[in-house]
Amino acid sequence: MVLEGNPEVGSPRTSDLQHPGNQGSCVLSSPSEDAQPGEEPIKYGELIVLGCCEEGGEETKAQRGEVAGPRAHSCYNGCLASGDKGRRRSRLALSRRPHANGVKPDVIHHISTPLVSKALSNRGQHSISYTLSRSHSVIVEYTHDGDTDMFQIGRSTENMIDFVVTDTSPGGGAAEGPSAQSTISRYACRILCDRRPPYTARIYAAGFDASSNIFLGERAAKWRTPDGLMDGLTTNGVLVMHPAGGFSEDSAPGVWREISVCGNVYTLRDSRSAQQRGKLVENESNVLQDGSLIDLCGATLLWRTPAGLLRAPTLKQLEAQRQEANAARPQCPVGLSTLAFPSPARGRTAPDKQQPWVYVRCGHVHGYHGWGCRRERGPQERECPLCRLVGPYVPLWLGQEAGLCLDPGPPSHAFAPCGHVCSEKTARYWAQTPLPHGTHAFHAACPFCGAWLTGEHGCVRLIFQGPLD
Repeated sequence: MVLEGNPEVGSPRTSDLQHPGNQGSCVLSSPSEDAQPGEEPIKYGELIVLGCCEEGGEETKAQRGEVAGPRAHSCYNGCLASGDKGRRRSRLALSRRPHANGVKPDVIHHISTPLVSKALSNRGQHSISYTLSRSHSVIVEYTHDGDTDMFQIGRSTENMIDFVVTDTSPGGGAAEGPSAQSTISRYACRILCDRRPPYTARIYAAGFDASSNIFLGERAAKWRTPDGLMDGLTTNGVLVMHPAGGFSEDSAPGVWREISVCGNVYTLRDSRSAQQRGKLVENESNVLQDGSLIDLCGATLLWRTPAGLLRAPTLKQLEAQRQEANAARPQCPVGLSTLAFPSPARGRTAPDKQQPWVYVRCGHVHGYHGWGCRRERGPQERECPLCRLVGPYVPLWLGQEAGLCLDPGPPSHAFAPCGHVCSEKTARYWAQTPLPHGTHAFHAACPFCGAWLTGEHGCVRLIFQGPLD
């Protein structure tokens, strides 16, 4: 999965110059129109990609049934393996634009379907076209809204898309190559943010294309609302889940809902692309909250508010926790070697000699060794020499994306089977959060690498030999 952002910091894009209603750039540090020199830009919030992980190094050995040794990893655990450069980033901030580019519904037209293309020939006019039949269409024209900024997300690399998102394969790994069929819409969704306090952010399904239009064809799910307006759903839908209790130590997963083109909230369809919509949920809204999850059928994003990020641990705190853990000098209970978490600056290469490893069924932490393999159970199954439980044996990696953490608690738990380490509350929250997969399936996954979680709890408490315990 790759999420890309507009690289032209602080300057209008080409498409902004061509479309009067689409001015300003979506950047990490866009200055507001009221910004003074040296002032911090007004930030609406941040989108963080729930990670994918590509593993390599010992795959052929595992296939041959041999003992798998240390593996190399590259994942969205804080940044891309090649670094956050230009349009390729693992987290992106939405900041106030120099000029408002939001739009809002204005005029409704009922016209003959063959005349739709002529009616939509004005590239500067945003509109949504609902094809009801071969002879009848409804076009809703949108007008400029000086009170909102619009940000668009999708698979398309065209200029009107602010964040380009590509699919991830189940359990981690980017879906690449000409044979990989994407399930993410080219124009998946749009987020409108109020330019005035409290800077509310709202999400809508579908984004405007290069002609400033959204088309809902004859087969798309669409309907008339009780007040005579039109609404609809995109092919694979945009799902949103708001956490109960906010994104904090007391958080609990919420209920997944589907967002319509007009921003209304519905229960889920029977399957992702079914034509029959769910039921309208009148007491819920499309307003994004701290910790809201946005699923685009192939990629899942986490929304963090500026206030929420102030409560999250900082990279300095995560580094201090790493140094504190290493200062306790934990030991391998069998080899008696000293273990140490590697520095994030070292990069995600093959585990080094001091890397701690864990038996994910029991949580006992060891140094790397080659014994205990149970070939009859599979090439990755090992027997813990302390408690004799058989299960995966993996290296431990500290989670480095601070925005995914609920609290600044100590790194005491690891996700199974990937081995990413975080606080207990963070581990238990994500282990209880089902993420959409495919047309109607849900799986809990590691937020740092995207690996599907296994075992009864999806995570395990780490048991170190020495002062850490």
